[in-house]
Amino acid sequence: MKANRRNFISTTLGGGLASVRSADATPSGQASQAPKSRYAKLDEMLKQPVLKKQFFDKPVIIETLELLRLGNSFLCRVRSREGAEGISVAHSGMSTLFPIFLRNLQPFFIGKDARELDLILEKVYIFGFNFRYNGIAIGLPLATIEFAILDMLGRIASRPVGQLIGEIHNPEVAIYVATEWRERPVEESIELIKKAVAQYDTHALKIKVGGLMFMTTDMYAVGPPGRTEKMIPLVRKTFGDKMALYADSNSFYSVPEAIRVGRLLEEYKYRYFEEPVMFDHIEEIKQVADALTIPIANGEQDNSFYGFRWLIANNGIDIVQPDNYYFGGMIRSMKVARMAHAFGKEIIPHMSGGGLGFLYNIQFVSAVPNAGAHHEFKGLRTNVQYECKTSPLKVVDGKIKVPTGPGFGADFDPEWVKRHQVVKL
Repeated sequence: MKANRRNFISTTLGGGLASVRSADATPSGQASQAPKSRYAKLDEMLKQPVLKKQFFDKPVIIETLELLRLGNSFLCRVRSREGAEGISVAHSGMSTLFPIFLRNLQPFFIGKDARELDLILEKVYIFGFNFRYNGIAIGLPLATIEFAILDMLGRIASRPVGQLIGEIHNPEVAIYVATEWRERPVEESIELIKKAVAQYDTHALKIKVGGLMFMTTDMYAVGPPGRTEKMIPLVRKTFGDKMALYADSNSFYSVPEAIRVGRLLEEYKYRYFEEPVMFDHIEEIKQVADALTIPIANGEQDNSFYGFRWLIANNGIDIVQPDNYYFGGMIRSMKVARMAHAFGKEIIPHMSGGGLGFLYNIQFVSAVPNAGAHHEFKGLRTNVQYECKTSPLKVVDGKIKVPTGPGFGADFDPEWVKRHQVVKL
């Protein structure tokens, strides 16, 4: 890793991260052969349990686990033998993946002690892989179940989920506005970004770069020529030097193109470059990272620990970004956060899904000591009917107060829940 990259990280993300990088840097030319001690340290992080079992003095046996549906929206409801209950809101992808929930995951959880959630999740992945399920197909329904169980456990222990999986480091979470207007002309996109920034009182935003066209069906679309080169400086000029800017290419570029665009981002003082090349081409990610000073972020599409482990061990990444839904839940994501923390790297989890995705994301971020400066936010609009007694869940000066009530801190309208029907095959 080059010294100029350490200097950039020091001034952008904090001197502590830079000092760890300097001490652990892999000599040039040996990037793909990290010392065994680095892998051993990461493996030790993966072995450590996340859920704090000490909050529960007796078994919490899962009696029922149900998937509920109202139109195209889904809830997961779990109940213990002693009558404790937890509810989570599913990702919109459940409309496609509910058979995996019902056939493969639901039976696995019935009768298990919820205090053993770490072990259950580990065994589920072994079970799932044996039956050829992988990635979002298993991660998304599994996370939905995990969220409901954590909500139940939090209510039993009278603690927020953040305290079940870590210590509370961030009672408020600063957000960035995620923008998606790649298919619009640059000037129109700028106006839409202005409105989003004003609406949510944010001090940070992320733009899309590269040619992927949002929601397009045109398989030949590569985006208007020169759009990225025009957008990068114009966003900086529009919002000024005090606005924290991030850029995401959604895996669009080749290594040479990613380096070229990365240097433009450096020139205009963007703070990180997300998914510069294909997300699972880990050696190429490192090639980009080694050539640039701007920190590199990756991980929203990862579904196993392997990519994170390799990139951290080989200094190929600065910011890890597991998605709590896609990656199979908060316990697995916390293990990634711990690996990153062990080597002075940050976590800025990707946030997917409508419903209460923002609530789940800030609860997770509250519990990680190595959280980045700003976290993904796609708005507060939801069709979920709930009440939060411990936070207004509004963006004030760019931050959201994390609920401190039991579980996720959201109490669902009982009459609204009753309108849902149990899903069966």
